[in-house]
Amino acid sequence: MTAQKKLSSSYHLLDSSFDNNDYPLDKPEEACGVFGVLAPEREVAKLAYFGLYALQHRGQESAGIATLKDDIIHLHKDMGLVSQVFNQEILPTLKGSIAVGHTRYSTTGSSHRANAQPAVLKTRLGHLALAHNGNLVNTLELRKTLEERGCNFHTSTDSEMIAVAIAQEVDQGKDWLEAAISAFPLCSGAYSLVIGTPKGLMGVRDPHGVRPLVIGILDDDPRRYVLASETCALDIIGADYLRDVEPGELVWITEEGLSSFHWTEQPQKKLCIFEMIYFARPDSLMHDETLYSYRVRLGQQLARESCVKADLVMGVPDSGIPAAIGFSEVSGIPYGEGLIKNRYVGRTFIQPTQHMRESGIKMKLNPLKDVLNGKRVIMVDDSIVRGTTSRKIVKALRDAGAKEVHMRISSPPVTHPCFYGIDTDNQSQLIAATKSVADICEQIGVDSLAYLSWGGMLEMTQEDTNGFCSACFTGDYPITIPDDLKGSKLMLEQVRG
Repeated sequence: MTAQKKLSSSYHLLDSSFDNNDYPLDKPEEACGVFGVLAPEREVAKLAYFGLYALQHRGQESAGIATLKDDIIHLHKDMGLVSQVFNQEILPTLKGSIAVGHTRYSTTGSSHRANAQPAVLKTRLGHLALAHNGNLVNTLELRKTLEERGCNFHTSTDSEMIAVAIAQEVDQGKDWLEAAISAFPLCSGAYSLVIGTPKGLMGVRDPHGVRPLVIGILDDDPRRYVLASETCALDIIGADYLRDVEPGELVWITEEGLSSFHWTEQPQKKLCIFEMIYFARPDSLMHDETLYSYRVRLGQQLARESCVKADLVMGVPDSGIPAAIGFSEVSGIPYGEGLIKNRYVGRTFIQPTQHMRESGIKMKLNPLKDVLNGKRVIMVDDSIVRGTTSRKIVKALRDAGAKEVHMRISSPPVTHPCFYGIDTDNQSQLIAATKSVADICEQIGVDSLAYLSWGGMLEMTQEDTNGFCSACFTGDYPITIPDDLKGSKLMLEQVRG
């Protein structure tokens, strides 16, 4: 795979296969990160690189950047972290005035290089580069519809299906905007999209706005705009946040400026609440404040609902720390660090020995024995999914001398899988779906366990509580899930106590 290549054949994708292996984590796995920039006379590939670097937390499996100028496209993507995929030799070869970037965690489509994004297609009007965050739920129906229209596919991703749907409309004679607006009603599910074309850059959110997408302006220049999953990707390149792309909105960005099109009549906002609890970076803005502030309020509410006598409040690094600080503020129990995280540990293809695995989680988290010894500890985390990592952390705290360990979770129990772009496993693998709180308490080895209430979680947003998707806690899915897809993840019977 060369760092750049000019495409010529219709509907041709630049990919090949590459396997990736890693251990599953005891968290909902990240959504993907998308980034787009239109900036004449700027090094757009370098801007995209740093934007993706800021979005690395949203996907560590693969990364890619496509750049466009007129009908010439350059593409580079591979498995690995952003800093591993790109270097000083590759970035200068990605020339253009438009860049589309993506960091991926696979939720549909297997873990192969062929499924890395952006997806790039050749159409009647030139090349299309698409980066997608989310999941479609009607992939079987959509694929069948497109195949009946004579379309072919090169990957197993729903993202390619969206790109092919747009390309097919273009090749039927429509312009870019008409084609996109015709294609989106075929797609059911969650999708925030950044789409590069020879004429301009598109940013799109599905009618429920399940996944975030923001607009920024660069250099205070109305010819230079940025699209990104989160505002932290604007900050790193010095762009100013303008606003969110609205649910059911398409923004069309050219060198003449930005235009807005609402392609659905009845958008109904349902932002994923887990974006606010865990996925998005704490320094990213949502609802005119950083998510750090929301997460502190979660901890404050958690303390009001489930405080217990203790000597120390600590957070599980890094995502549990803001809530732990809030818990400490309301409870009056001192906050301290009981675990130190090795922030230089990334994904690795080198497997630890069995003995190292059995030693626990010290590769990433190491307890402070002098802080923990003899203490009654309240350990705050944002969620429990499988319970495996929580059990190892509790054991590490006890081995370090903690006299009591009380676990507090700043979200409700995760009892249902996500179908909209977050990997939360099948329902049978979600510990709160199969066990009572008392059983979970015994399994992970804590003296007590309590979750934040569903109402408290929503109330702390200080927004209209109907504007969020919380299906992973309630099973109330705002976008209808086809029976075949739902049956693949949901248990026929609940055995929760």
